Amino acid sequence: MLLLGHIGITLGSAIVVDAVLNRNQLRKEPLSPTTFVNKNMEARLKSLAQHIDIRVLLIGSLLPDIIDKPLGQIIFHNTISSGRIFCHTVLLLLLIIIPGIYMYIKCKRNLLLVLSFGTFTHLIFDKMWLAPHTLFWPLYGWSFPRGDSNILIFFKGMLMELLSSPSTYLSEIIGAIVVLIFTWRLVKLRSLNRFIRKGCV
Repeated sequence: MLLLGHIGITLGSAIVVDAVLNRNQLRKEPLSPTTFVNKNMEARLKSLAQHIDIRVLLIGSLLPDIIDKPLGQIIFHNTISSGRIFCHTVLLLLLIIIPGIYMYIKCKRNLLLVLSFGTFTHLIFDKMWLAPHTLFWPLYGWSFPRGDSNILIFFKGMLMELLSSPSTYLSEIIGAIVVLIFTWRLVKLRSLNRFIRKGCV
């Protein structure tokens, strides 16, 4: 999964989770796809924004790639040459969740828990269970599986996957639709600048 897939599907997942957890605070209407793209979308977004900082969620959805791609494919290009290393592990997830639980209990602040939700969805959407040596690092040893040392070949492979793999291009299309709906609703509510500056909807 690539950029729009991670962002859009994570945001859509958070909206669904928030709608289920806080259903009594909104109109008691069936949770159908139509409900999420009609007049209730504003209420869903406002509800989500009341409970979490959506900006942190979006950062979390990309966090493993934001750190691992430059680290593994540029800085450690000659040794690891992989964009899935330290931040694509359960260890990183635990390092975010444990202080997140502490912060929530002590201060009622959920920023790290929201970040961990985004990171968790990233690992799920990357199907990291298929790479247990990375996912459960360092239980299988301290080294990471080596990737393709040629960056051009790596990007060509990504492009071919985007064009030929249904799981990749469908997830990007779904993610793009969610991002477009979210952005359109922000513009309609005249909240785009406020969202960027303060995370409010």
